[in-house]
Amino acid sequence: MYKIAVLGAYDSIYGFAALGLDTYPVKDEEQALKTFRQLAEDSYAVIYITEATAAQLLEEIEKYRKQFLPAIIQIPGITGNTGAGIEGIKKSVEKAIGSDILFGENVESR
Repeated sequence: MYKIAVLGAYDSIYGFAALGLDTYPVKDEEQALKTFRQLAEDSYAVIYITEATAAQLLEEIEKYRKQFLPAIIQIPGITGNTGAGIEGIKKSVEKAIGSDILFGENVESR
């Protein structure tokens, strides 16, 4: 059975435990990288990661982008929304359907 994990600073993710998701608070880049790798290789179908933590792990996250699982989804943290999460989802949808989801513009016509 697949699981869902949330990775990031404790203050940003602790509320997800109330929803029954597995939370993995990290304090620094080294701990984040180690934990992310463990989650990606375990039976997690979805890994929510705060934008701030994801910014530290861009190269590592990119290694998993072409795989079916896990789905890696960036979420805002307590410091606010940087737009990276929305941009990542937008790119994934554009790739899947060939159209800009916000403007209805055909990607092939760019």
